[in-house]
Amino acid sequence: MEKKQKKFLTVAPFECAWRDDLRFREAGRGCVAFDAFAHNDVTVVFREKTGSQHYHYKRDNSPHYTVIIGSHRNKRLNIEVDGQTVVDVTGVDLYCSSTFQSYWISIYDGLISIGKGRYPFQNLVFQWLDSNPNCSVQYVGLSSWDRHVGYRNINVLPLTQNHVSLWKHIDCGESNGKEDADEEMEEDIGEYENWGLKIFLESWELSDVCFVVGSEERAVPAHKVILAASGNFGFGQSGKDFIHLEDDCYPILHALLEYIYTGTTKVPELHLSPLKSLSLQFEVNTLAKQCEEMMERFKLNKKLFDSGKSVEISYPSARLNCCTVFLNKLPIDVKRLNSFRLTGDYSDVDIYIEGHGEIAKSHRIILGIWSSPFTKMFTNGMTESIASKVCLKDVCFEAFNIMLDFMYCGEVNNTMDIDTLLLQLLLLADQFGVSLLHRECCKRLLEHLSEAWSSSGRRSHATSFCIMPSLVDEEAGIFGTMFCSCG
Repeated sequence: MEKKQKKFLTVAPFECAWRDDLRFREAGRGCVAFDAFAHNDVTVVFREKTGSQHYHYKRDNSPHYTVIIGSHRNKRLNIEVDGQTVVDVTGVDLYCSSTFQSYWISIYDGLISIGKGRYPFQNLVFQWLDSNPNCSVQYVGLSSWDRHVGYRNINVLPLTQNHVSLWKHIDCGESNGKEDADEEMEEDIGEYENWGLKIFLESWELSDVCFVVGSEERAVPAHKVILAASGNFGFGQSGKDFIHLEDDCYPILHALLEYIYTGTTKVPELHLSPLKSLSLQFEVNTLAKQCEEMMERFKLNKKLFDSGKSVEISYPSARLNCCTVFLNKLPIDVKRLNSFRLTGDYSDVDIYIEGHGEIAKSHRIILGIWSSPFTKMFTNGMTESIASKVCLKDVCFEAFNIMLDFMYCGEVNNTMDIDTLLLQLLLLADQFGVSLLHRECCKRLLEHLSEAWSSSGRRSHATSFCIMPSLVDEEAGIFGTMFCSCG
């Protein structure tokens, strides 16, 4: 049980976690492999003896090594020896991430090696050799700086001549299922109907907040802006990255998140009361009200529910059409969501357009819901996955702003005069895979052509129709043959 409880560790600011099993077999020689979730300062300490919970390397006068990934607000890699900085570098491909990333750190007679990935001794990124090595360090501490850090799949491995084979000893069993599901996400990209927010339910992809549930400290990822638009999860201005739930209530939390992310959930009748309580706690009021109504109906007539079967709860969605899509199927306050776009609350990416500078503080999850190219950009493991800025070139500023508005409210605002930007918007929606916006642009374009045709007659507008292909050709070379027979 102890081993299972410690699969996931949350380290509070300025604290350090020590465990008896996080110890090198041979002093001065060993490797620690782990996954970490943090905005900055993933901090690993190597000492001759364990420290306390409130240990901090800045106050440690005894011999030790400290490795800090993502120091200086996720810009630098630091290595300290006995409290003195000996390595302070930028431009090294080692950063923290708002999703779990895998790292390994080995020490061999003062040679400190740091790498990325789940397989230790591969993907080496940085090495440093201590000219006066400390060959007595043996215990590994997992620490933090000014923000919470989450750790999981922590393993200490011995160093042998055959280092590469040691990755086979790593126990990643708890996370394999979810990671496999995440890997399958790209296979689901395609038709719009297979996309949307449901893909990101309890996925580490693009997540920036984590529930830590019960005594087993089960980690359940989520997305701040989605939760904040659905209820009140107490983020405020604290920017907290972890929400701790004392009770072992994962099935109840799963039902709540499923309702938020998909608009529907199923629970046993016995779970209605705790689901109502959790919904009230986080002010997901529509779900709380529906649970209350079902409980009352059940009291009046138990035959309404088949014994032993789950009760289905679905969000009472508004009227749907081609422009008001899945956002209306979910308990998300679209006005509140749009206000987050305007204020930049909970934003995790700044968007820049060449020639215009910063044009928006946005949210990766919102961009990813609508656009599989954006999701790939944010999850491909390259620079874009960890950078806080996205710089776009050869993009129409006005059209991109309209597309952003569409992503946050689910419709093209009829008050906008988009006719002059219709072609640019059509091309932009095609470029970023925003299928429904692309469809809406095509519809409007055809409506305008139809109106022009019917209002004045075919012959009088033949010139106008023949000009259109050349205009489109200049933009992207598409639709060039649509009206070539005019004349």
